[in-house]
Amino acid sequence: MNRRIVSGLLGYLTLFCGAAMIPPFILAATTEEFDGAAAFLLSIFLCLAATFELERFGGLQGKDNVGIREGIAVTGLGWLLISILGLVPYFAGGYLNLLDSMVESFSGFSGTGATVFDDVEILPRSILLWRSLSNWFGGLGIVVIFMAILPQFGRGGMYILKAETTGPTKDRQMPRIRDNAKALFSVYVLFTIICAAAYFLCGLNPFAAINHAMTTIATGGYGIYNSTVGEYGNAYLEYCMAFFMVVSSGSFAMYALAFKRGVGSIFKNTEFRTYLMIISVAAVVIAVDLILEMQIDAENAIRAAIFHVASLSSTTGFVAHDFDTYPPLSKAFLMMTMFLGGCAGSTAGGLKVARIILLFKFVALIVRQKIHPNLISSVMLSGRSIDADIVYGAAKFFFAVVVMDVLFAAVMMFDGIDFVNSISVSVSTMASVGPGFGIEGATSGYNLLPSFSKFCACGFMFLSRLEIFTVLAMLSPAFWNKSKNW
Repeated sequence: MNRRIVSGLLGYLTLFCGAAMIPPFILAATTEEFDGAAAFLLSIFLCLAATFELERFGGLQGKDNVGIREGIAVTGLGWLLISILGLVPYFAGGYLNLLDSMVESFSGFSGTGATVFDDVEILPRSILLWRSLSNWFGGLGIVVIFMAILPQFGRGGMYILKAETTGPTKDRQMPRIRDNAKALFSVYVLFTIICAAAYFLCGLNPFAAINHAMTTIATGGYGIYNSTVGEYGNAYLEYCMAFFMVVSSGSFAMYALAFKRGVGSIFKNTEFRTYLMIISVAAVVIAVDLILEMQIDAENAIRAAIFHVASLSSTTGFVAHDFDTYPPLSKAFLMMTMFLGGCAGSTAGGLKVARIILLFKFVALIVRQKIHPNLISSVMLSGRSIDADIVYGAAKFFFAVVVMDVLFAAVMMFDGIDFVNSISVSVSTMASVGPGFGIEGATSGYNLLPSFSKFCACGFMFLSRLEIFTVLAMLSPAFWNKSKNW
């Protein structure tokens, strides 16, 4: 591993983090939020100091290429470093203690969106904007955005793109890696602008529209009110949000390709069609259940079902109504969509629909091979043969997610939380959803968790955002073995 390259790229990342804090600083300064302005000024200074030290130690040279270990190190350490620097405004401004500041920052950048604030409505606008920005930068991927707007990475940049983008497949739209990152980032920005304009037309003020647009497209779910979307009671807004949450659950690579091939190519994508089918069935079942069991009128039941299926399947976590009061069948379907998540290459968390499809097709292939031992076949997805290592990777990831869910639940039970609440919080955390059932609640977060569970939640959010194996690779002693470049 080349430590000089890793340090140089991390230096660029910390500079990028400092630049991202400038808008909240300007907002705090212009609105006379003096504590907030001082906190962001200190944060920017710490980012610059970290940049100076990292660049003094390392740096990039003309012919440098990022290898697989450098790519993993930059992604993992970069995400960790940015999340740590991101906690400074909360702590330095006196809004949270150190542990809670860390939880809020990790939750923001991971797109989990579970807050530790008891009352977000009393927070200054600069802090609300920083929460939304942390969701937005973490949604597509800090390093992917960084690759799109900052230095050239060379051929080895693919290792970074693979380490941070989500899902079992990584479609490339263009031959050059940086062009791929630019294409993804361009779609991301375009969707955010369109979403903000739509929210404004639905009646939100400009500040609320921009904040909610960032956290919708990032599927992060941070809001500016305690009851999130329920504060507005706006049917048009809820349908609009549901639409953009579903859009954000699709692969951004798919959308970039659609600009070349036409919108029709989106609906030829097997994974996206399957995702739409799953959420449609879930919404119908929940709507009928709400009508029959809770005697809710049809329009409100349909609206609630569509909104919350879109919210939890996309792992955004916005709440329009208290779904924790829904009948058991509705809760079960919401939990299922939460666990499955969105599509590979989206900003959504969860297991990813592509992996579910691959696993079902893999099982079907094994059954056929048992019947016909000489059969030679492969798993197909969207008309393409999928490599065996990708299929096995999906199986390995499914196993890893289940193990991590059980492990985090065990940690919380050890910390005094009951079995049902532990399972709910664990699934919600590993799927990067935020809201859940029970202690976490529809509009609650991590503020009711014990301190040890909060600390562990940061680690599991780190694992889930980088899809487990990137972090596990870094924890392996062999990864850090010295070579001629380390």
